[in-house]
Amino acid sequence: MLYYLFDWLQQLNFPGAGMFGYTSFRALMAVILALLLSIIWGDKFIDFLKKKQITETQRDASIDPFGVSKVGVPSMGGIIIIVSTLIPCLLLGKLHNVYMILMLVTTVWLGTLGGADDYIKIFKKDKEGLHGKFKVIGQVGLGLIVGLTLYLSPTVVIRENFEVHKPGQTMEVVHSKNNIKSTQTTIPFLKSNNFDYADIVTFMGEHAQAAGWILFVIITIFVVTAVSNGANLNDGMDGMAAGNSAIIGITLGILAYVSSHIEFAQYLNIMYIPGSEELVIFICAFIGALIGFLWYNAYPAQIFMGDTGSLTIGGIIAVFAIAIHKELLIPILCGVFLVENLSVILQRFYYKMGKRKGVKQRMFKRTPIHDHFRTSMSLVESGCSVKFNKPDRLFHESKITIRFWIVTIILAAITIITLKIR
Repeated sequence: MLYYLFDWLQQLNFPGAGMFGYTSFRALMAVILALLLSIIWGDKFIDFLKKKQITETQRDASIDPFGVSKVGVPSMGGIIIIVSTLIPCLLLGKLHNVYMILMLVTTVWLGTLGGADDYIKIFKKDKEGLHGKFKVIGQVGLGLIVGLTLYLSPTVVIRENFEVHKPGQTMEVVHSKNNIKSTQTTIPFLKSNNFDYADIVTFMGEHAQAAGWILFVIITIFVVTAVSNGANLNDGMDGMAAGNSAIIGITLGILAYVSSHIEFAQYLNIMYIPGSEELVIFICAFIGALIGFLWYNAYPAQIFMGDTGSLTIGGIIAVFAIAIHKELLIPILCGVFLVENLSVILQRFYYKMGKRKGVKQRMFKRTPIHDHFRTSMSLVESGCSVKFNKPDRLFHESKITIRFWIVTIILAAITIITLKIR
């Protein structure tokens, strides 16, 4: 809204109004505004939740190896992240931009889905929350909306990059002057790092491009579902999901900025995505909101984000990566989320294998994997064997959280390095 106001003022030659035309200025303002909103308003919101006793049943000190009690801490703190992200975007963003619209829809959609899950857990006293099939339907529905929007919108285009070799001169990268609709994405570590989904279905002849878009929509649905679930599983310790997501958000912001800047895209030999600079505004607001929320969510947590927050931040990361054609970098960048997902899948598979043989067995002491490091064998079911029962020494959750942050920082660095190492 403010963007349009200052755009009008600039036409009237109002001093300083032109600042809103710079992506870097609006991005910085988005970070600051989101950070202030989440810290200042967050404190009042926590007090409100405490008065209304909006708390989720958490573990008692008697079952924690370090005697940490998590009873009576307010939940649904994801509302702080959502509101602190939406307001700066509505004020500073171009609301007609398709990428901004997609991110706002994603935030509200998954915030509502996660909020429904938390509502059932807290107010209906049902620990299971929203039935799993409804969560999947919501995630698949969002993936379908995102995929079809990117397919049907005429403003979602790219400019391909070409290598020009001249005798006796260094290779030069240039971008096509024509905007095209494309199912291309970026493959890490490969020199010709643009891959077209349509190439997988070339056997369909003249229908290959249409089939490529169908494949793209299917992959979008899978990525949205997987990453939102991974973020949800990662939200098990104070500051864990918020810290990891902020690091991932910073990395995505860098990728979006270079993809939206034609000179940087040319220098790095990556596709140029016109209009994607609005994603930089959104991700900066998202980062500011997460850091502000971390002020209260760091150990010992004064509030939990709940599924309202964890499903939302996972979906935001997934849709953002898809929008900038970097979804194949997610296994690297979101490696922590991937491992959390895999640990749960392996645990269930190994347990079912043992059940068929009539034995009690587990792959890990407890899953998701971060819980494995703070769980002693004494808390494992009696008579149950554990394949990976190390380490013997237990770690406090604050140490586990910080080490997971460090791992995510390393993965983020590797992701950025893929822009040049190929």
